[in-house]
Amino acid sequence: MNHIIISIITFLIAFSFSYMGSLNGPFFWGYPTLIIVSIIGFLIHWLVFIPSFLLKTEKLYDITGTIAYLAMIIIICLSMEEFTIRSQIIITLVGIWALRLGIFLFARVLDVGEDKRFKDVKKSPSRFLMWFTISGLWVFLTTFNAFISILNNHKTISDAFFVFGLFIWLIGFLFEVIADEQKRNFRKKNINQNKFILTGLWSLSRHPNYFGEILIWVGISIMSIPTLSGWQFISFVSPVFVILLLTKVSGINLLEESADKKWGNDKKYQDYKNSTPILIPFLSFLLNKKTSN
Repeated sequence: MNHIIISIITFLIAFSFSYMGSLNGPFFWGYPTLIIVSIIGFLIHWLVFIPSFLLKTEKLYDITGTIAYLAMIIIICLSMEEFTIRSQIIITLVGIWALRLGIFLFARVLDVGEDKRFKDVKKSPSRFLMWFTISGLWVFLTTFNAFISILNNHKTISDAFFVFGLFIWLIGFLFEVIADEQKRNFRKKNINQNKFILTGLWSLSRHPNYFGEILIWVGISIMSIPTLSGWQFISFVSPVFVILLLTKVSGINLLEESADKKWGNDKKYQDYKNSTPILIPFLSFLLNKKTSN
């Protein structure tokens, strides 16, 4: 019963944010577009949950997020007669990110096999549904800020916020893509079985892919600043949510704990951990330089 209650609360959180963000926003089918978009995202997760539970498989979990992202983008595109260049660019950025990440995660699931996180979860319908519902919240809150900016359809792309935000997004996207590819190639080699990667971008940060992911949504939020008004500024919850999720909930915290269990007694790993920032590249160097001065 607790899992059902959490699922209901999770949906209500998304609905509340979508309602506040939709004030003064466009309508579609007679209802605020942003509310429709959020509901569509959850419906897709709930529909995919059904075969996933019946087949007792988690392989569709990550790709469901990508399907939801793309469906939400399509609904937004259908709701507007014409988009400004600014909105078109943000739609493209979100679409590229969603497709790239979805394909990467789906390929990784097929390659790795069973995701241990779901070993017990998928046996309980209410608990498994809760995970899919929370994923629906993750999908909506991540793109909440971007979707409001798109729907506001701001005309100019010459302001400093747009240019600087786009620059930050590009750095973040490159960091995430390159880091993921470096780790994928590292794991493909049999000689690296049960070893940790410390080359490439991974020599600058212990989690460069997450650093890139955070920059992506910080960049989008910077681009959105001139387009927001009133309650819409609540959409800055998007980058904050991504940061908290990746650092405190289901990202760095879990990976660091797992790495400590595997290699905590390995001198090489201890040296790597002590000399490499956990997230922000060059942070240790900058702090040490400041201290020495």
